[in-house]
Amino acid sequence: MNIFETIESEVRSYCRSWPAVFDKASGSWLKDENGKEYLDFFAGAGALNYGHNNPVLKEALLDYLSGDGVTHALDMNTVAKRDFLEAFSDIVLKPRGLDYKVQFPGPTGANSVESALKLARKITGRESVISFTNAFHGMTLGALAVTGNSMKRGGAGIPLVHATPMPYDNYFEGQYPDFLYFERLLEDAGSGLNEPAAVIVETVQGEGGVNVARPEWLRGLAELCQRHDMLLIVDDVQMGCGRTGPFFSFELAGIQPDIVTLSKSISGYGLPMALTLIKPELDQWEPGEHNGTFRGNNPAFVTAATALRTYWNDDLLEKSTLAKGEQLGTVLQEIADANPGVEARGRGLARGLAFEQPELAGKVCAAAFARGLLMETSGPQSEVVKLLPPLTLTDEELTQGIELLTASVRSVLKTA
Repeated sequence: MNIFETIESEVRSYCRSWPAVFDKASGSWLKDENGKEYLDFFAGAGALNYGHNNPVLKEALLDYLSGDGVTHALDMNTVAKRDFLEAFSDIVLKPRGLDYKVQFPGPTGANSVESALKLARKITGRESVISFTNAFHGMTLGALAVTGNSMKRGGAGIPLVHATPMPYDNYFEGQYPDFLYFERLLEDAGSGLNEPAAVIVETVQGEGGVNVARPEWLRGLAELCQRHDMLLIVDDVQMGCGRTGPFFSFELAGIQPDIVTLSKSISGYGLPMALTLIKPELDQWEPGEHNGTFRGNNPAFVTAATALRTYWNDDLLEKSTLAKGEQLGTVLQEIADANPGVEARGRGLARGLAFEQPELAGKVCAAAFARGLLMETSGPQSEVVKLLPPLTLTDEELTQGIELLTASVRSVLKTA
């Protein structure tokens, strides 16, 4: 471990919670260099919805590489990119009645968010963007400006401007009608609110504490945007690609955002890849106006297309995710009911346990790690145990994870 501590930057984080040197990974499991196995309920922070080294995706990737397929191509036309675009159009967009142009903004979710914000400002000629309390959209300056976490914002080192936070769903615990404050500011010429170009929102705030927006709240937000001529951007970086059940997390609400950001599990294999989906009439970029050296990751196109054809030609994965999510959610609710000061949250296979005593969440994750289960914390005070298992985990692995989680919670609360 000494080389990591002496050579790697102090900015490292996950490795501090999981003091192991990982060596192998397969499906829902990681193995350290000493042979100890860990059940992964972290899944690369949602980048491994189909598990580690998924054999179907790995075979497609190895075939492509062994055949000297193009690896790096900027935004040049390639066979791999064409194949992905055809699969994405035929399997994802057309069956859902969605009409989007696809932009490859760069390899990360933050790249996608930055492009969405830039495009919204270009289209509208306005600078201000509305974000929400406890939002997380990335670590670059534009994405940080619409992020809520004070520690992450503090790392910018400069004022983060041109963004205004509004209350997320249930922020006031039902004490006020939805959007009362927001709409009042929009309609009052004396409010001081700059006319917004867009609103950016997560349907489920993962890093913010597994906060779930109700479908009716999301529909109300979409209607509000339409009435006030604001673009609606849905950040589906972590909650897209089936994490909540449907391919897009906003499908349940029946809305069609103007712009959608995707990354993490879109490549299917944990390879860097991101998309920005844009309604055709909004695709007003000049050639090269937003670009990036690694926006054309062809091996990621290969695994992404294979993942779509393997898992999204029918509704089996969606149904499985919803069923497993309900099973996990039921157990979390039972834990919450039995322990005052604990709250169950989530949708699909994005679940969380929130603790009134914030330090307990970290202790639960540490107890789970000792038992061979990987989970992370989230929320503004790291008060939520967040569970993001691979969507492809087996029933047996889900049961095992639930048992390890339950034992970890019990051990911590017994000594609290």
